[in-house]
Amino acid sequence: MSDNENTNEKPRQQTPETQSARRKDEIPASMRWMRRIKKTFSFFFTCSLLMLIGAAAFLVYLRSQTLPVTKTMQTSQMYDVHGEVIDTFYSGENRQVVSLNDISPYLIHATLAVEDQHFYDHFGVDIKAVARAAIVNVQAMAKVQGAGTITQQLARNLYLTHDRTWTRKIKETVYAIQMEMQLSKDDILADYLNQIYYGHSTYGIETASELFFGKHASELTLAESAMIAGVPKGPRYYSPYYDLQNAMDRQKVVLQTMVNSGFITQSAADAAGKEKLTILPLTKKKPSAAPYFRDYVRNLATEKLGISEEQFDEGGIRIYTTLDKNAQQIAENVITKQLEGKPELQAALVAVDPRTGEIKAMVGGRDYAENQFNRVLSNTRQPGSSFKPFVYMVALMNGFTPVSMVKSEPTVFTYDEGRQQYTPRNFNDQYTNGNIDMRQAISKSDNIYAVHTILEVGPQKVIDFARKLGVASPMKPLPSLALGSFPVSPLEMASAFASIANQGVHHETTAILRIEDANGRVLYEATPKEEQVIPPAVAYVMTNLMESVFEEGGTGNRVASTIKRPIAGKTGTTDTDAWLVGFTPELSTAVWVGYDKSRNITTVESHLASPIFADFTEQTLDAIPPKLFPIPEGVTTVYIDPLSGKLSNEDCPNAKMEAFLTGTEPTTYCTGKPANPDAAGGQKAGSKGDNGSWWNDLKRWWND
Repeated sequence: MSDNENTNEKPRQQTPETQSARRKDEIPASMRWMRRIKKTFSFFFTCSLLMLIGAAAFLVYLRSQTLPVTKTMQTSQMYDVHGEVIDTFYSGENRQVVSLNDISPYLIHATLAVEDQHFYDHFGVDIKAVARAAIVNVQAMAKVQGAGTITQQLARNLYLTHDRTWTRKIKETVYAIQMEMQLSKDDILADYLNQIYYGHSTYGIETASELFFGKHASELTLAESAMIAGVPKGPRYYSPYYDLQNAMDRQKVVLQTMVNSGFITQSAADAAGKEKLTILPLTKKKPSAAPYFRDYVRNLATEKLGISEEQFDEGGIRIYTTLDKNAQQIAENVITKQLEGKPELQAALVAVDPRTGEIKAMVGGRDYAENQFNRVLSNTRQPGSSFKPFVYMVALMNGFTPVSMVKSEPTVFTYDEGRQQYTPRNFNDQYTNGNIDMRQAISKSDNIYAVHTILEVGPQKVIDFARKLGVASPMKPLPSLALGSFPVSPLEMASAFASIANQGVHHETTAILRIEDANGRVLYEATPKEEQVIPPAVAYVMTNLMESVFEEGGTGNRVASTIKRPIAGKTGTTDTDAWLVGFTPELSTAVWVGYDKSRNITTVESHLASPIFADFTEQTLDAIPPKLFPIPEGVTTVYIDPLSGKLSNEDCPNAKMEAFLTGTEPTTYCTGKPANPDAAGGQKAGSKGDNGSWWNDLKRWWND
């Protein structure tokens, strides 16, 4: 029974799992290994593909992201009118950025040889160099060789610290790759050479080249380039200023590396290694050629032109000014000479080109290192009689002539409708006690004539006229205004007198011609205003009258022997101040001498303004031929009798030539006879009379 039951029992039903296991048992071992290899390969292929996709996506992301914002501090420079450097400005990093084209190829090759020979072949990271450095460092069990590329070094300098951490190294690599994707190789190399530190607070190859060899980076020789290229490895160790022998040894290493890299031949390296280099002595920053002017320009740029202090000091801007360094040096030397032996006495000088309004020289004091206060800009000192020409020009436009007579004697003047009195005095109480004309009043600086004149024409008219000439200092319509009782700055005086010299055309005072940023983009360009503020004929007549200041009997006659050219001006003296403001057709100059603490000046000290003015003017214009003041239309010159102010003839032998506004010249002779019809209008400008000085004849001939 049991046998039959066993015989008739149905087979067991097999599950999928048991079937699969049975098939595996039936597959040969070699086939199973092949399957495993395929799966492994498929896994790694998938991972690699994902990694490539991820890397590509990461690179696309890097390409789309902008690099971090950086600010490269650059040295700003100020230039004079001839392009010579007046001063440099920097805060912490002395740097001048230049393009790759302005760097010597020798220096470029030397830098590539010692820093990154494969710079133009890698993508920011040199894989071969990394592997090579890893092997060397493992063998030495220390970090003895680095693998940072120029791009990585630039990324570290621009965006990161110099901490030795893996995080910093990873970021450095990422930034390097990003830079390679967004910048050209030449741009990266140029940025690197402008960023790298060469020691002594000097950054960038241009500044380093000027520091070591006193030349532009474009002018470096092979030997010089190899010397400089070796310094960044360790400025404290390889700078020739710290250890010349180390620097020379490093130079030879750089030269040999250039040979090995194929940049130069062995013979060129040997010749460069034997070349004797002239390394400039390491000196402190040279003082500014014109410190008072420099401060004035800085103030203009930052307060009026919108240039920030940070940009001025670190923005690499170029400030092109009107200053003439030669004139500036002359001004400084003349003041130093004239003030020798007078330690507390101060002086100020400013010179303006009447034709343009451009400042050519500015000395704000005897010693900038001791006192930085710029007296050229100070409107705290009374100009004294140097203010009188403004009064007389208003008078010429209101009925006065050069032969208008006023009695020079002690006088009590009443004003304010008789409610006020004013009693001026002449210097040392000297009066002619007789009639004098305007020429005598100017040359001898007569105060009685000046006060009489301002009360006749009205003080307010004089103030309004002075404002047109650029005098902005506070003034009140009082009789004392004629004697310069209200303070005015030397710069205002020089600018105002420049308008007289320029036939009545006033040019706005200019110190800055142009400002450019580090890339040469113009940030500011001067467009000074000009305006005809004095009728040309009035300006000439006033000029002609002021020439007598330097002639016999004039207050400036003591320097007549120094002056070799036509010149006009006016002295001014108070108890505490001495002035001389004058001009030629090319230069208007104001000189002030005095003490800072309202201390009275002596008679000898009051005479110092004139020689400072004369010496400066003659030395500055030494190379320029003397030039007469041009006579404009509307001027008539006639010979007059100085005593009567009438036309001169044979009955009045002491004749002199005088210039008048046409129509205001005298019409009768000194004897009382009327002039004949042909002479009634006087002799026109440039005509020759029967009498007169040879100098006036020469001036007329010159202008014909």
